[in-house]
Amino acid sequence: MKAIVQDEYGAPAEVLQLRDIDVPTPEGNSVLVRVHATSVNPADWHLIRGIPHIARLQVGLRRPQHTVPGCDVAGQVESVGAGVTGFRPGDEVFGSPFLRGFGAFAEYVAIPVDRVAHKPANLSFEQAAAVPLAASTAVQGLRDHAGIGPGKRVLIVGAAGGVGTFAVQLAEHWGAEVTGVCGPGNIELVRSLGADQVIDYTRVDFRRGGHRYDAVFQLSGTYSASDYLRILEPDGTLVLAGGDSDNRWIGPIGRLLAARVISPFVSQRLTSFTVAPNAEDLVVLREAIEAGAVTPVIDRDYPFDELPAAIGYLERGHARGKIVIAVK
Repeated sequence: MKAIVQDEYGAPAEVLQLRDIDVPTPEGNSVLVRVHATSVNPADWHLIRGIPHIARLQVGLRRPQHTVPGCDVAGQVESVGAGVTGFRPGDEVFGSPFLRGFGAFAEYVAIPVDRVAHKPANLSFEQAAAVPLAASTAVQGLRDHAGIGPGKRVLIVGAAGGVGTFAVQLAEHWGAEVTGVCGPGNIELVRSLGADQVIDYTRVDFRRGGHRYDAVFQLSGTYSASDYLRILEPDGTLVLAGGDSDNRWIGPIGRLLAARVISPFVSQRLTSFTVAPNAEDLVVLREAIEAGAVTPVIDRDYPFDELPAAIGYLERGHARGKIVIAVK
């Protein structure tokens, strides 16, 4: 099969190569998926570059532990492991092997059965490939960490990005009052997704607007946790799930650790998390998508052999929603 292979850390255009490699074999509780589409995420370029360096402790100190990257997949089941009962060859599925072998940048990938679900019937493979990692991050950040529900006021920082476009729709779907923060070119997009208010961060400092929120979901930017305290309700929650950093060694981890240190000394809850994709959340997303409450926002699509260019575009930081790759 053809796959995008990485033998060392570095710039995507330099270290990613299109090669022929063996088709993986699904073990006991895995399914082999014939990949029709995948998508790219910030996690991809961070892991391909090996930045921040601290992440290499988990994914390979000197070189990548997994030579085929890729976190999102949509396709058809080719075969199943001996312990799999919920899927059969031909089923249309979507899922994420993030931190469970990766491997989605290939014509076939073996995925643990607890990381895959049947694809939403109303989405194409390309649309479905945009969902797993980003939308799971939105679900877990809003539901599990921010406690979003009817009447809650939530501020989503980075509302036009891959996670943000899902977060706006999910928060609105769950009855929250949603304020999205984005750049001037994305105001109408964020409003069209259901945001009640949209703030252009180039014109308005949302930290000094006088509004308070039950939750802040930070997906981009460099503000520290203390910057958000004045706009959080006394019992509010700050969820840090992203953000930018020039520190090549620890990246935004310093900011996340600082929030954990501050948290015991303030009334607000300051927390962070790493997404753990799972089949149950994929089912939640499938139901919301089939009900028409959530629709993937796709900025652009690339052919498989231009995948390094897709990652390069994502790295520049101007993507609206998701970037998808047609594989076969």
